[in-house]
Amino acid sequence: MASPTTASQTELKQHKVPLGWRDGCSALLLPLNVCRKDRYYVPWECEHERHAYEKCVYILSLYVRRMKELSKRKQAAAEEAE
Repeated sequence: MASPTTASQTELKQHKVPLGWRDGCSALLLPLNVCRKDRYYVPWECEHERHAYEKCVYILSLYVRRMKELSKRKQAAAEEAE
């Protein structure tokens, strides 16, 4: 089951999203790209969509970083216990 911020593979293929952009925030990227195309990439026209996408990417990167740090701590604690 996909999260609310992740688009399905068929949607991503339909919108021709590159593999590098298919992350946890891909559902927010689709309306941003549609807005950009409809408004000829004028920077101030799609501010809300861009802000929502960038906030999601920022939160996701912080979450991933915290999880990596937590796994390193757990691994170090397990090594110390041995």
